[in-house]
Amino acid sequence: MGESYYNTGEYSKDLSNYLKACEITESVLSDNNPDLANIYSNIGSVLRVLEEKSKALSYYEKAYEIYQETSTPNQATLAGFYRNFGLLYINLVDYTKALSFQEKALDIKQKILPSDHPDIADS
Repeated sequence: MGESYYNTGEYSKDLSNYLKACEITESVLSDNNPDLANIYSNIGSVLRVLEEKSKALSYYEKAYEIYQETSTPNQATLAGFYRNFGLLYINLVDYTKALSFQEKALDIKQKILPSDHPDIADS
């Protein structure tokens, strides 16, 4: 449901739903579960849009930390994390870090996607 609110621009409702999901997930799953990482990443994305940059960075870092502990990380998901970091660092006006993360995302996408895939153009 959170993604529906995000896509309609109802970011406060989106954030509220993701925070509820996070609370439930934290109480049921282990601290290093990839599902929790995805929720943290989604919360970070909403906070980035809401201009709560330091909070967004904190959630992105939590998500990335959990995901790095996964034995075989999904490359597409990893590219998504790098893209999110890149977008946030653009908002933070740290273009060097933004470029570094965007390049990492693009590198992964070029390895796993066909050369004419739209996600490559979006990087």
